[in-house]
Amino acid sequence: MRSTCSAVLVALLSGSASAFVSTPSLAANAKSSSSLSMVLEKPAVKKISKLETLKVNSDHLIHPLKEQLQTEEIGVSKDAYQILKYHGSYQQSNREIRGKVKDFQFMLRLKQPAGELPPELYRLLDDLSANHGQGDLRATTRQCFQMHGIMKGSLKHVISSIMDIGSSTVGACGDVNRNVMTTPAPFATADYQYAREWSKVFAQLFRPLTPAFSEIWFDGEKAATVETWSKEVEHHNVDEAMLYDSGRGIILPDAVEPIYGDRYLPRKFKIGVTVPGDNSLDVYTNDIGCVVITNPTTGELEGFNIMVGGGMGRTHNKENTFARAADHLGFVPKEDVMELLKSILASQRDHGNRDVRANARMKYLVHTLGIDNFRTLVESYFGKKIQPWRSIPEWKYNDWMGWWEQGDGKLFYGLHVDNGRVKDEGSFRLKSALRVLVDKYNLSMILSPTQSLIFRDIDPNDKDGVDAVLREHGIVSIEEVDPLARLSMSCPALPLCGLAQTEAERIMPSYLERIRAVLTKMNLDDEEILIRMTGCPNGCARPYMAELAFVGDGPKSYQVWLGGSPVLTRTAYPFMAKMKDDDLEATLEPILAMFIQQRQEFEAFGDFCHRAGADAIEAYCASYVPGSIVA
Repeated sequence: MRSTCSAVLVALLSGSASAFVSTPSLAANAKSSSSLSMVLEKPAVKKISKLETLKVNSDHLIHPLKEQLQTEEIGVSKDAYQILKYHGSYQQSNREIRGKVKDFQFMLRLKQPAGELPPELYRLLDDLSANHGQGDLRATTRQCFQMHGIMKGSLKHVISSIMDIGSSTVGACGDVNRNVMTTPAPFATADYQYAREWSKVFAQLFRPLTPAFSEIWFDGEKAATVETWSKEVEHHNVDEAMLYDSGRGIILPDAVEPIYGDRYLPRKFKIGVTVPGDNSLDVYTNDIGCVVITNPTTGELEGFNIMVGGGMGRTHNKENTFARAADHLGFVPKEDVMELLKSILASQRDHGNRDVRANARMKYLVHTLGIDNFRTLVESYFGKKIQPWRSIPEWKYNDWMGWWEQGDGKLFYGLHVDNGRVKDEGSFRLKSALRVLVDKYNLSMILSPTQSLIFRDIDPNDKDGVDAVLREHGIVSIEEVDPLARLSMSCPALPLCGLAQTEAERIMPSYLERIRAVLTKMNLDDEEILIRMTGCPNGCARPYMAELAFVGDGPKSYQVWLGGSPVLTRTAYPFMAKMKDDDLEATLEPILAMFIQQRQEFEAFGDFCHRAGADAIEAYCASYVPGSIVA
């Protein structure tokens, strides 16, 4: 039936090219229907790309990594490095250390569906980072911890230790489904419980099945325990749902990977799950976004609203790459949701762009076809019509920091972490504080989508004790954190990321201080602006959704993006191609002056920039006299 689905796509592509462009401003970037059909309907004899060949020849992610890990070299080959990503690790080097021989080290990222981290796992990570890493941990923008500075000789010990305790790094990187996100708020209500539960279901549904992980890290043996989340969702019979073959082309004739096949996906794939109204996870940035829909009377789960086609990555000076917010696909009953998600993934697996990696994410397939035609393609795998999207409340954003009641007699506490870096530095000893809290109260954590963390299930009698531990370690209360810092995110960038074109994490605090000074000067101290920064255009900190973003494009130079939504439902637009680091204040002052003069009542900064548009703001800035509108 796979050919039937391909025939459906050919039929969809037989119309005019403009019919398949879902974003009018990007119409010029869409390929013609005839050329796209040639790309998607590749001749069987066409030579596949080097990376696709590598995946096929790896014997489901084993070679040449297995051989390279056994050499005396401090790093691995380029081919082994590509396969290593599927095991959760990136090879890096410190770009600020010059020399003929690179100081190869490895970053390791965990898989933590719903962001959950039991106390025993944090203790292990704390010890591993101290003994085998660079001494700190980093909370990512995808609700998981990653560890930097691991030497090649320690990788096997670190990864096997993590797997032995019921966690994993499998699928944290690579062309597979990545860590499944959800709203981090651990409320005891039915809808939030469903969001957490089904995040784990989807993580289990799309896990790679290759024996490569046990063969490489356990010498063919099994880990001491299975992943904690797999045990929690056993009653959903996920494996049965995964392997169910409707005969419509979803299941491949591959004995090892019936969902992924030996080429896996064209590019990384991301899923997010939330409840109506709670957009604390940037749900529109995912390949698939799922919104829990419950019965208003009984609270029982009825199904999910599904959105598709979000993604942040782009490349400078290549207009055929762009950030994109997801489209609403429709509603699916709970009993059909796993089959529908399999159908969406199969659509991308079979028809995503495997020739041009920069255009390989599913967002480009959705964009080119348009949401209606993409829905038809998915239905050709699904075998049913997708129901209309159900009405839900307007989206709101909340980071869930500070003290909250869970609804079951317990409390949770959201702890802000600047740029996700968990470390001890001078009188500020965050990493030590976390270990004390975990050891003293045996607390579980949830990592937030904004690089912070939440302690859950806190006994109200322990509230004062938790506060005291934090104070003793130099950690201020959430009320003392600048709202700009609380709303901000940045990626690690230099010195370890090989893609970084300039600073992000290390320079973001000084940028926020400078922006705060401008706001104070202009009597805008009460204005809360969602600001994000990345060291390159790949978008790891989701800058293109922010109200104000800085995207690195060279040494001490950034693109400036404006107009994202304060509730994270639309992408921003590029406003300035190159802003030098020294020009920050001069760039922002006229924009803020126009905001003061022309904003509507209660209008947020991002909404104002979206309404005004780049041309009007640029014209205003050109005629603005510095200092003319200052408090």
